[in-house]
Amino acid sequence: MTPDVFTGHTAHPLDSMSIAGIGVVCGYGWGREYLWQGLMGGKPAAGLYPGYGPGRDQHAWVGRIPDGGDPAYGTGLFGRAVHAAATEAITDAQARGWHGTDRTVGLVHAFTLGDVADWRDFYLREDGHRRTRDYLKMLPSTPISVVMQKFGFHGPAMNVSAACSSGNVGLLTAKMWRDAGLVDDVLCITTDLSATPEMLEHFVGMGAAVAEADPFTACRPFQRDSLGFTMAEASVAMLLTDAAEMPYARVLGGAMTNDGFHVVSMDPTHTQVIACAERALTNAGIEATDVAYFNAHGTGTRQCDAAERDLFAAVFDERPAITALKPLTGHCQGACAAIEVAAIALSYERGIAASAPIVAAAHPRLLNGPTPMTDGPTLKLSLGMGGNNAAVILAPV
Repeated sequence: MTPDVFTGHTAHPLDSMSIAGIGVVCGYGWGREYLWQGLMGGKPAAGLYPGYGPGRDQHAWVGRIPDGGDPAYGTGLFGRAVHAAATEAITDAQARGWHGTDRTVGLVHAFTLGDVADWRDFYLREDGHRRTRDYLKMLPSTPISVVMQKFGFHGPAMNVSAACSSGNVGLLTAKMWRDAGLVDDVLCITTDLSATPEMLEHFVGMGAAVAEADPFTACRPFQRDSLGFTMAEASVAMLLTDAAEMPYARVLGGAMTNDGFHVVSMDPTHTQVIACAERALTNAGIEATDVAYFNAHGTGTRQCDAAERDLFAAVFDERPAITALKPLTGHCQGACAAIEVAAIALSYERGIAASAPIVAAAHPRLLNGPTPMTDGPTLKLSLGMGGNNAAVILAPV
């Protein structure tokens, strides 16, 4: 490793970044073990909640984060979830041999809409009146500033957003910072708590989300008769470093493209989705034949399924095993890639590939529930509205 002439920091080799700490808040509960137990148990995180539908008089299947967290970090759950996930990830990394002393640590926070429920309450229930210190907690800059202060980090800190590919984009932004020598380590957090009745109504209207069917009936990626996804929420934090004794997984590389086609619909040629995967392989320095697992975006929508089946055939010749998690975790919107990357990292550590159970006629390479892990890289694909495509390649330590 050599010093970067512009920053004075150390320029890191491309393959040195590892996931050393994981923190998760999701529909399963507050903590990464709740996520893992839910995935291994094969039970969806979503539950039936009242107050949904156009008249707010219906029940809907939603993977909402349960109440919890420290009220000192937000009047709503958003800030509390960010703080809890970050704290768990850092504590986990420290237990695995990471010491942040004398290292420049940055923070990337990926999100889409921010604290939707709290902003709604601010306008509609409080008429825009709130104590200033409580109002400040709603700003997107506040949660990451609080984390930086608490842990004494002084590297760059910023929010990024790329719709439902935000989790992968956050990881790739963190990697670019390290490769440029701007930081030694990065805490990457991705948060989305937008599963409100108002948001769900519009995703159902677009034909993407399903409210009334249970998750296994609704979301069947790479399976017959899929209807769409169950909306969900999560905040996921990962500490990325090359200085931990027992990391979970390596981040080899990745890529991002954009369809440049439509604000919602995907380019039916799938040209840029395929290019994203191909460029990710090149960036990671591996061949398609090296990849052992393809972790699908797997929303269960017709457009997504067609695109991913096309990519799987064109890039991988239908060879790797396919894993899909959204029937279990739900579609966590901006945080969906992050919760799936966390699951992949835990899978590497524990030797079990997490995937949802098959409930209908399926692609022959789709795994049926938890399966013993085969050594080898995973390509994690994420697709977001606005034509945002992002792929990250992970590998065992």
